[in-house]
Amino acid sequence: MSFPWANQYEPQNPLMKWVDDRLPLPRFVYNAIGAGYPVPRNLNYFWNFGVLAGFCLVLQIVTGVVLAMHYAPNALVAFDSTEHIMRDVNWGWMLRYAHANGASAFFVVVYLHIFRGFFYGSYKAPREMVWLMGVVIFLLMMATAFMGYVLPWGQMSFWGAKVITGLFGAIPLVGEPLQIWLLGGFAPDNAALNRFFSLHFLLPFVIAGVVILHIWALHIPGSSNPTGVEVKGESDTIPFHPYYTAKDGFGLGVFLFLYCAMLFFLPNALGHPDNYIPANPMSTPAHIVPEWYFWPFYAILRAFTADFFFIPAKLMGVIAMFGSILVWFFLPWLDTSPVRSGHYRPLFRKFFWFGLIPAMAVLFYCGGAPAEEPFVMMSQLATAYYFLHFLVILPIVASVERPEPLPYSITEAVLGSDDNAELKAAS
Repeated sequence: MSFPWANQYEPQNPLMKWVDDRLPLPRFVYNAIGAGYPVPRNLNYFWNFGVLAGFCLVLQIVTGVVLAMHYAPNALVAFDSTEHIMRDVNWGWMLRYAHANGASAFFVVVYLHIFRGFFYGSYKAPREMVWLMGVVIFLLMMATAFMGYVLPWGQMSFWGAKVITGLFGAIPLVGEPLQIWLLGGFAPDNAALNRFFSLHFLLPFVIAGVVILHIWALHIPGSSNPTGVEVKGESDTIPFHPYYTAKDGFGLGVFLFLYCAMLFFLPNALGHPDNYIPANPMSTPAHIVPEWYFWPFYAILRAFTADFFFIPAKLMGVIAMFGSILVWFFLPWLDTSPVRSGHYRPLFRKFFWFGLIPAMAVLFYCGGAPAEEPFVMMSQLATAYYFLHFLVILPIVASVERPEPLPYSITEAVLGSDDNAELKAAS
């Protein structure tokens, strides 16, 4: 984002000047996260989650690289190598728990980041590309997390891989060959474990690359804000540093407190006990369930229990599961309201808080519950509302809703009416 009132980087130190003339990295950092990057002055703590997501990504990469030094991607010894890390490697237990709970923390932060975008209309013009890159990051995160869950090679790891890769078999004509190609055989074994390990190691670096594009795309139009009103002048902005670096630092401190509480006092609370049993292809667990962050999409998958004309129920579930995320790509064009922020959209606000949020809560709950009644029926109702919300309700609300009056500027929203600014704009 380029503003005429933005501070320009001028290094004073001779060494920094020499570096900046030949490789403008100091200037890039200054303009990206320093005093040279003006941001709206009214950002609340929901805007902390982007920085927290970046911290989680770095945490996962660092702990993952160290764990990879001690892990053996072989079906005969993968489970034992995981136990070796826990028992014999210095601080190995902490590294593994930090990595496993870091994945959960990453998804918590990203889910909050996404739902903040839903409510404040962060997907609307001119930030469509920022949103689309964010959805790509989420899909890459899901692929990375799934492959990582397979690596300990416990019972839930093996059967989770069996069930999820088996979904591709539902695709007509190419499904079964695709499934065999993914696994390198007819069932999860050495070939699948090696492929998943390689991709699990590689994809976080791909995510880091897409995150750079995500931030780059953000810096062109600049950050959105709780009012949804675009920046109109210098008084609407403040430098990112030191104001928001301090605010993000406080948010990071709160996050680390909660994360460390989980890491040291409840490290296994979000795991499944069956995954501490070595993988056994001859013994199927009573209840196969993925990690908690996949539960809403798993509930959507299981919501389809009957064939729909010539389309099998399994295929319908697979289409709906992937479609539940792919629909996010079309949000900028489904929600045509000129008002971004939900604070000024009374009808949208009701459907968001009393429709979408409860539906997602039900899907989260049912995804971890057994595939029996009443959970299947609850999943079906929540799935129906989920798709209705994005494909039907949002477009209708956008066309019939009467938004509340917007503030003239961000400054007015923060400090009250600015009559001089309004007269100047009118003239």
